[in-house]
Amino acid sequence: MENKFINFAQPLITDDEIKEVVNTLKSGWITTGPKVKEFEKRICDYTGARYAVATFSGTSALFLSLKALGIKEDDEVIVPTFTFASTAHVVVHCGAIPVFVDSDPKTFQIDTAMIEERITAKTKAIIPVHYGGNLVEMKDIFVLARKYNLKVIEDAAHAIGSEYQGRKIGSLGSDATCFSFYATKNLATGEGGMVVTGDKELADMIRKMTMYGISDSREMWDKRYSKAGHWFYDIEMIGYKANMSDLNAAIGIQQLAKLDYFIGVRQKYSEIYLNKLRGLGYDFMETKEGNKNSWHLFTLLLPESINRDNFTEILREHGIGTSVLFRPLHLHSVYAALLGTKEGDFPVSESVFNRLVNLPLSPSTNEEEIEYIVKTIKEIN
Repeated sequence: MENKFINFAQPLITDDEIKEVVNTLKSGWITTGPKVKEFEKRICDYTGARYAVATFSGTSALFLSLKALGIKEDDEVIVPTFTFASTAHVVVHCGAIPVFVDSDPKTFQIDTAMIEERITAKTKAIIPVHYGGNLVEMKDIFVLARKYNLKVIEDAAHAIGSEYQGRKIGSLGSDATCFSFYATKNLATGEGGMVVTGDKELADMIRKMTMYGISDSREMWDKRYSKAGHWFYDIEMIGYKANMSDLNAAIGIQQLAKLDYFIGVRQKYSEIYLNKLRGLGYDFMETKEGNKNSWHLFTLLLPESINRDNFTEILREHGIGTSVLFRPLHLHSVYAALLGTKEGDFPVSESVFNRLVNLPLSPSTNEEEIEYIVKTIKEIN
C-alpha cells in the first residue's frame, strides 16, 4: 500500500455515470426535468414506495417533510442525540423544538424504550435515524406513533437498501422516509436527496414546495418550454428552492442500478472486519436478526486503553483515512445554548462517541486494502 492513501468514503464513479451525465448535457435540459422524473420512478420501484420526490439534499428532504406535515413553532419533535446536525436543524428551522433521546448501547440507534418518557402534549413527530445503515426498531416507533398520534419521518440518509424484517426502508408505512445522496453515501449523486411516501397529497405538496410553490413546476421542460408548451404558471403557495437537477439525477440513475452490488461489497468488507478484529478488545455495532444492514458505516469501538487520536494518527501515517461520526448533538455549543444540555445528559451516546472510529468502507476500495487495514490495526493493538 506504499504511497497510496485509502480514503474513508470515496464513491465509485464509472463510465456509466459519466456517459449518462454527458448525454444529459447534450440533451439541452440540465435542471429539473425528465431525468429527475425517471430517477423518482426508479426509486419507487426499488424501495416499494408509491411516491417519490427528488430534492437538493437529504436535509431539504427532511425539512420539507416536516413543513408539509404541519410541524410549526413550539411543537416538539423527538430525535436521537447521536446523529448529524441536519436531523435537529430542520426541526429548529420549522420553529419547533428538538427533544433528544439516548442511544441503544448495542445497535447505536435511538433507544426506543426511552422515547415515551420524553413525549409531552407538544410532541408532534418522531424522527428515527438509521445510523450507519443499521436500523431502528421501527415496530416500537409505530406503536408510539399510534398511541400518541405522532407523525413518523424516517431519516434514512444512511439506509437506502437496508431492510427491516424483509421490507426495504421506504416501504414500512412512515409518513415520509428521507434519503441522502451526498458524495459519501452508498448511492452518491454529489448532492441530492429524496422523500418517499405512500401519501399522494403529501408528495404533491412537497414537490410543489421544492420549486417556490409554482404549479406544475416539476414538468416545466414539457408544459412550458416544449414546442407544445405555454408560458403561463401560477404560484400556489410560499415554497422554497430545493429541487434536484437532471445532472444529479443522471448520476443517480446509474448509481441505483449498481446499488445492490455496492451493498454486497460493503457487507463483504464488514464481515472481514468483524471476523478478523473480533476478540481483540474492540466492540461493534449489532444488527438485529431479520434486518439487513446496508453498511454505510463500519463503526469500530476502541477499548478504553487505546487513545483514539493516537490510533487514527497511526492509521493516517500508514495511508488509511478514518472518520468519527457523530459527536452527539447535545454536546455542541449551539444546542447546549438552545436547550440547556450538557455533558452527562445522554451517557450511552457519549460513551459510543468517545470510543468510535469509522473505518474505510466503500466499493472503490479493494479487498487487499481492507486486509491491509486489518493488519495495521492488529499491529496497533
